[in-house]
Amino acid sequence: MGRAEERRARQRGGRRAAPKRRSSRAATSGSVGAEKSLIRRLFTWKKILGAFLGFCLLGIGAFIVLYMMVEVPEGNADAKLQSNTIKYSNGDVLVRDGKVNRENVELAKIPKKVQLTFVAAENKTFYQDSGVDLKGTARGLLNTLSGKGKQGGSTITQQYVKNYYLTPDQTITRKLRELVISLKVDRQKSKDEILEGYINTSYYGRGANGIQAAAQAYYRVDADQLSVEQGAYLAALLQAPSQYDWAVASDYSKKLVQQRWNYVLDNMVEEGWLDAGKRADMKFPKPLKPKAEAGLKGQKGYFVKLAKQQLVKQLMANDGLTEDEAQAQYDKGGWTITLNIDKKKQAQLEKAVKTQLTDKLDPDKREVDKNIQAGAVSVDPKTGKIVALYGGADYVKHDYNNANREDYQPASTFKPVILAAALEEGAETQDGDKISASTIYDGTSKRPVEGSDIAFDPENEDDTDYGDVSVQTAMNKSINSVFAQMGVDVGMDKVLDTADKLGMDTGDLKALPAYTLGTMGASPIQMAGVYATLDNHGKKVTPTIIKSAERNGSQVEMPDPIGEQVISRETADTVTSVLTGVVDDGTAKTSVRDNPLRDGQEVAGKTGTSDDNKSAWFTGYTPDLVTSVGLFGENHAKPGQAKMYGAGGFDRVNGGGFPAQIWAAYMFGVTSTSAEFDLDTDQGAAVEPSYTPTQTPSQTATQTPTEEPTTQEPTTEAPTTEAPTQTPTQTPTQTPTQTPTQTPTTRPPADDTDPVDPGLGQ
Repeated sequence: MGRAEERRARQRGGRRAAPKRRSSRAATSGSVGAEKSLIRRLFTWKKILGAFLGFCLLGIGAFIVLYMMVEVPEGNADAKLQSNTIKYSNGDVLVRDGKVNRENVELAKIPKKVQLTFVAAENKTFYQDSGVDLKGTARGLLNTLSGKGKQGGSTITQQYVKNYYLTPDQTITRKLRELVISLKVDRQKSKDEILEGYINTSYYGRGANGIQAAAQAYYRVDADQLSVEQGAYLAALLQAPSQYDWAVASDYSKKLVQQRWNYVLDNMVEEGWLDAGKRADMKFPKPLKPKAEAGLKGQKGYFVKLAKQQLVKQLMANDGLTEDEAQAQYDKGGWTITLNIDKKKQAQLEKAVKTQLTDKLDPDKREVDKNIQAGAVSVDPKTGKIVALYGGADYVKHDYNNANREDYQPASTFKPVILAAALEEGAETQDGDKISASTIYDGTSKRPVEGSDIAFDPENEDDTDYGDVSVQTAMNKSINSVFAQMGVDVGMDKVLDTADKLGMDTGDLKALPAYTLGTMGASPIQMAGVYATLDNHGKKVTPTIIKSAERNGSQVEMPDPIGEQVISRETADTVTSVLTGVVDDGTAKTSVRDNPLRDGQEVAGKTGTSDDNKSAWFTGYTPDLVTSVGLFGENHAKPGQAKMYGAGGFDRVNGGGFPAQIWAAYMFGVTSTSAEFDLDTDQGAAVEPSYTPTQTPSQTATQTPTEEPTTQEPTTEAPTTEAPTQTPTQTPTQTPTQTPTQTPTTRPPADDTDPVDPGLGQ
């Protein structure tokens, strides 16, 4: 046996011969070994792997079920809300009206590099990923479970889903739904659609929702005019809008937002979306200071309210919607409405009201001055456009639109309608003479009207008897007894029919002789439409404030403001010719004819003052513009109409005073001095003037009484026909500058506590 074999034998023998001893330590070691052996048997790598795979399969199965069960919902209501953008006729933004300051814009209208600033800021892999960031979502779930709150990491798709389809709530359920919906949205929509939705639904601070509102809020430009530098700032804002707003940011926050801005642009260079040389030349674009929200103050609210009324009416006509449905369509927002309002003319009208009325009222000195309300509207007779409008001193303080209210009498501004009806119908007097501008009528005060089934004997102003006068003179001096008789000669049903054709809302008015004195309700807009139709040679003019209205690229078809021929050209032109006499030799000569601002403009018009001095009017026109101005006594302390006697320190407010002065101060600054009436008539003052023009205008017009209302006891004779459904509550009275000419009707004066329905004309 060799040595090696001996050594091995000894070793084997030695181990076999070694004594076996058991100690307490050995016993303990054996027990632990047994336990370890059991654990190894229970948790083998195969079992662990199997459990892991089983868990994964269970999770996958649960996710598949969740994927199948969760549908892409409709967008939430708040995310769909937009503001309505109201613009002047030249495209300048007037106001954004709505609950949410948002105006969606198509992605194609936003510069491509500006689009990419948002991708570089939020999700560089946006164009390659499947719409989700599993690692970021898992981190967000863990943070939510641990109570750490909101964490970043979501893709643009996920943020869009959260903004548009879900809510910002930090819950496990919401995060899981976000994951599933994001996957589905990524499959259903293009990347451009998702990016467009994201930048239009994100909040940028300063009350701005969406990129268009943000571009205006921070840089006063539309989204399509943003530079790359500006776009990078807006993209950087989304991380912390309030903290990163330059106007309120601390020095530290300003440093952070600039770092974020640099991060965005550097990412663009890294991705090849921006030239490195151009990037190096870019400077941080400091945003402008926040602009105070103008809201609906001043005249803006009146514009918006009227535009909404006209748009809702058209939506009802075009789409067969109910009024509630049409209102809901407007309130959803997203409308871009361009008005016909001309900024220069609007400024001139507001200035005229201020200088000719507001500056002359002193509410601290005279209680009645608190009751004075002005309303005015200016219309282009060739297009029907409302180019200027005055609804009241301030919409937020007085939301009744005085330009559109119908609860006050137009008084003697209605007389031209009676003449138009007489001419159009070829009417004759009781003696069989055809009515024309030269027809002779008896102007005796309180003369009973002949041919009327209802006893009617209106008093002229100051009970003045004029004797035999021509229709032209009767219009100049606004003689009640003449037009009361003329209305009956024509037939009051035909007079009201003509009024309706010309644009007044005659509704269910009974054919009463009292209406010859303009005792129905009418608004400045209606009266401007009537006179614009006369100015437009008898073609119907319906004043409209809307130039265009579109939403989501779809244009609303608005009706043509210029309609058909409703009265003959000869009739319209004859009335215009007669109305030049009111200005040149009648109740408006002091304020209009002799106004130093007049520079040769040809003018036609009519004054009006209602019973008890509750309203006063001047509606007049040049060849190129029509304007109706009304003053209304509105009780400031309680609902109701109020008398205006004593306002401005004068005995009364009449049509030839404040209204005509406002009219002249406005019109003679915006109308053509060379335009001429092209009249197809051989009648009236424009053909045969009843005065000799002077070369030098008189001094500035003053508030001289030109229309003097008087009162008269009501007649005791009962009417022979059924009482009207609409009883006139006021009667107009007018006086000329020199000789009184008009008195109220036989009805008693209306009480100044008569209620005013706040809904009328609104």
